[in-house]
Amino acid sequence: MTWRYGHTSVTHAFPLGVATRAAVGDLVRAGDMVAAGTTLGSPRRVSGARALGLTPPDLDRVMRVAVGAEVSRGTVLARTGRRLARAAIAPVDGRVLHRTASGDLFVAPVTGRWSIRSAMDGTVVRSDDGAVTVEGDAWALGGIAGYGPDAIGDLYVGVDAPLDELAPSRIDVRLRDRIVVGGTRVAAEAITRAHACGVSGLVAGGVPAGGLRVVYGDDVGARGQSAADDRPTVLCLLGFGSAPLPLPVHLGLVALSGSRAAIHTASARLLVFAPADLPVGDADTPELLLASDFGGVRPFESGGSFAGVIRFPSEIDADAIDTGDGFVPAANVLPIDAPR
Repeated sequence: MTWRYGHTSVTHAFPLGVATRAAVGDLVRAGDMVAAGTTLGSPRRVSGARALGLTPPDLDRVMRVAVGAEVSRGTVLARTGRRLARAAIAPVDGRVLHRTASGDLFVAPVTGRWSIRSAMDGTVVRSDDGAVTVEGDAWALGGIAGYGPDAIGDLYVGVDAPLDELAPSRIDVRLRDRIVVGGTRVAAEAITRAHACGVSGLVAGGVPAGGLRVVYGDDVGARGQSAADDRPTVLCLLGFGSAPLPLPVHLGLVALSGSRAAIHTASARLLVFAPADLPVGDADTPELLLASDFGGVRPFESGGSFAGVIRFPSEIDADAIDTGDGFVPAANVLPIDAPR
């Protein structure tokens, strides 16, 4: 988890029902819509070729609307004859979803609409019915978990030091449409207040697991959410509970404050669109140490020494590191950019 500037890509997966999407080669900016579509209900079968007295291959000749088109209830889908006309009629408002090999049609009602915004300035390099991928250059900071839809806005640092917690009192409507950076953690009160004030997203070292359940429900998962959901966006950089940001990471956030940024929750990354020569600071960051209360992590900057095998209060013998404040299992000390 270090600051890196370079060429990167962002993939936006979307649900079934895409109606429009950006084409390969299109230039987009963060916040531009790259795909839109509808969510559909249970489809209704409409008798087609048999009702019209046709063979299935002849149905295409008399179709009045194309498969995939949106129709209103009562719309003529296909028609034959003049004085003694036969017609296939749409039974509901919805979309013509499918034509079977036997010549029947399926129409599904539209239950909702969704749209996907790009989280990257760049060029569309992939576009199909499952996803759109955009490549471009940006400052990138990887975290461990993202919640909510992707967020776009100007970066704003809401704490004075990396050990500070983002207080709800520091969040108001003046931060609307911004991505606010906290310090050691953001609690549920700060998340809900930020969402009510129109804050685009929140970034912090850690988020209490109990607070996540309060905001997102008991089935919360670190996989992002549909852009159609009215959910707050949170990027957890280091761990859960309390996780003070390493000083180099915090200084980089301060240096980039005011720049356009985006949170891509599917990959748990903060992307900042600022010049490559901006002095972000030292790229070297310390290792992470699991806190003694097992409620979070903290930077391990004291330069401890290997202490060999130690028996811990749990009566387990394991390799240990002497931090100066006590012994911790060596397995609890990880590089900050190690997979977790």
